[in-house]
Amino acid sequence: MNSRPTRADTEALRSRPTLADTEAMRHRRGESVLLYITDQCPVGCAHCSVDARADSDRVADWEVFHDVVAGIVALPGLRSVAVSGGEPFAEQRALPYAIGAFADAGLETIVFTSGYWARENGSAPGWVQRLLPRISTLFLSTDGFHQGGVSSRRFVGALRAAHRAGCRIVVQELDTGDGARVAEELLSEALGPRWADAAETNVITPLRYGRGEGVFALQSRHEVGTFAACTLLGSPTVRYDGVVIPCCNEGLITGHGPSALRARTRRPEGVAQALTGFRNDPLLKVVGRLGPGAAADLPGFEALREERFENVCGGCWKAYDIAGRPGPAADSVTALGVALREGG
Repeated sequence: MNSRPTRADTEALRSRPTLADTEAMRHRRGESVLLYITDQCPVGCAHCSVDARADSDRVADWEVFHDVVAGIVALPGLRSVAVSGGEPFAEQRALPYAIGAFADAGLETIVFTSGYWARENGSAPGWVQRLLPRISTLFLSTDGFHQGGVSSRRFVGALRAAHRAGCRIVVQELDTGDGARVAEELLSEALGPRWADAAETNVITPLRYGRGEGVFALQSRHEVGTFAACTLLGSPTVRYDGVVIPCCNEGLITGHGPSALRARTRRPEGVAQALTGFRNDPLLKVVGRLGPGAAADLPGFEALREERFENVCGGCWKAYDIAGRPGPAADSVTALGVALREGG
């Protein structure tokens, strides 16, 4: 039997962040942070952009993890924390601890999951049922790859469990032509014809990171000057082991790209220190305000104009590769830092 939204359900959900709300917070500097809580995932999709596996790394040093959570909670101006991985629900101990700390601090909690934890009848293990009401917005991802490990019936069960717990729901589908239709059909089956009162859909672009690099075709490449400013440099990621990056790039948090864009922290205050360092980084200020093409105008960065890139991240990474070499590019970054400090 379908679990249909009631008037009371609809009123309660109005205070939960919608897809538009979560995106707006990501684009406003300092309002959101993503906690990358685990590398582990039992589903094992062939297209996984972070190459998560059932035996991948997970929280091992609990002192560091507690410091990471405390450091996030202490960030001034923070409004929301998103939690991803890997599969966050693979962390039966770490996820409730983190969600509890964030919710107790008055932060909106947003979790990305495959729904593998649900049962087809719409129930879930006791610890999951206790946790779901503390989650503001639940992003449930499904596509042809996920369905090998999470059947449509189990996914519908996850939708019903999340709805019953009062979560705002966003169903994410890959942009493969019929993604929106599939998502709407699953929501209709789970929640009935008025599913839009409690949920929405989001079609996302496949990512060529991790195992996805061998699955999805190479997209067109562009000159570095065509990329706009990267507003997501205001939405950093903190990993369970204390690694901090200034943005949301999944390849970067899993060890790819310039090491200069990864900071390893200890103690709660280390999170804020790392984020402050990235916020004051002169090259990131250029990319965040003007785009990576502006870096190509600096002495020593001319090689940026000789390549084409799939996305803004490629241009940013190349700029950091160049900046890391001794010579005129490194001197330019130093001079830029001085100029930005003096200019405010």
